[in-house]
Amino acid sequence: MDLDIKLKFKSLKTKVFIWFGGTTFIILLIFNLAFYYFVNKNINLALEAKLYAKGLIIYKKLSDITKTKAYIDNKEFPYLEIAIIKKQKIIKKTKKFEFENLKKYLQRTGNFFIVTNKENVGALYLMTFDDKFDGKIIIYQKEINENMEDVLTIMLILNPILLLLLLLTGNKMIDKILDPIKKITKTAKDISVENFSHTIPNPKEANEIRELVNSFNQMILRLKDGVDKLDRFNSDVSHELKTPITAIKGEVEIALRKCRDSQYYEKSLKTIFYETSQMQEIVEGLLLLTKFSKNNIKDTFNRCNLDTIVINITGKFSQKAAEKNIKIQIKQIEAISINANEPLIYSIISNLLDNAIKYSTNDKSIYISLYKKDRIFLTIKDEGIGIQEKEISKITDRFYRVDESRNKKIKGFGLGLSIVKNSLELHDASLHVSSKKDIGTTVTVIF
Repeated sequence: MDLDIKLKFKSLKTKVFIWFGGTTFIILLIFNLAFYYFVNKNINLALEAKLYAKGLIIYKKLSDITKTKAYIDNKEFPYLEIAIIKKQKIIKKTKKFEFENLKKYLQRTGNFFIVTNKENVGALYLMTFDDKFDGKIIIYQKEINENMEDVLTIMLILNPILLLLLLLTGNKMIDKILDPIKKITKTAKDISVENFSHTIPNPKEANEIRELVNSFNQMILRLKDGVDKLDRFNSDVSHELKTPITAIKGEVEIALRKCRDSQYYEKSLKTIFYETSQMQEIVEGLLLLTKFSKNNIKDTFNRCNLDTIVINITGKFSQKAAEKNIKIQIKQIEAISINANEPLIYSIISNLLDNAIKYSTNDKSIYISLYKKDRIFLTIKDEGIGIQEKEISKITDRFYRVDESRNKKIKGFGLGLSIVKNSLELHDASLHVSSKKDIGTTVTVIF
């Protein structure tokens, strides 16, 4: 229970809510203090102007002291206490005029003062003049704080209500902001190696949360792609290695049943060597398919001369072509360079040329062209056995080999074109195949 409380207190929502509440309280406090200050100042300014106006009326009647006395005693100023000073002495005043420490205020500079005593807060205004005689008019309003008390009462009532409403609104806003994060958390809990089907719906608003959701969904897709590749790799390895492993195991079992002559052991070892070479070729091909992805391939790019690579690979396969009396002819080649992963480019062209030789009969020709128009084109055309139209869409599938090619004379595992397709996709390139049965096949790579 204590752990749950601690975790709840440390939660992002709690921290944001406390921060929001504290900030809101401070802002309200500063606002109220400023509001109180300016309201109080405006009230005092209005009060000063009112007392000055009263003093000015009295000042104009000072020519007739009798009338002035009658005027200040009149009920027109029931809430004011007034005194007239001549040469530092009070010559006229209202009946209730009593003011402590009057001399202190007479000695101070300024005209308007707020006077605080035990009972209440009052306002004192001093009007100094010397044209009629050396004197002052003192106007004192005993109680002035009713308005401010009303303001304080209203503020004390409204502020807690306003703070509560702001906190409730803030809580709703925090929930709305954190809702996508909760969905991310829920989705993350549901994700496993066996389940990558969940993604988070994108928020309608284009904001940071939407960017976070997009990044999370892309991460899920990348993980799914990686796991799919790993699953395919495991499945392909287990499927394709069964045959050579079975052959090796059979050879060893037969050899161990009884003593054999050296020629038999030599034959068995050659079979085992051949099968292990096949296994190595399968594994290397599968690893090449899974080694690179769209996310890391760009880091391996450098400037490659396609024409040089084509010439080098043609020389490399010349001996293999000569064994079947196949002529490799370069019909057209231009000096072309691209940013690419050079080992993969070698693999692409090598696999395509190897297939052209494999599936061509003796005494035929292979034609290679490399040129640039709006894009870069690499064409390899053979005069081989060809492919039926219905099979063309399947030839880039892993381990797929058309029925006519499933014979012991033509070695292969059906990985070459799958590697080519995967490598071209990583380079944003495409593969186009056209073929006619017993006439030949033309493969075109477009960069």
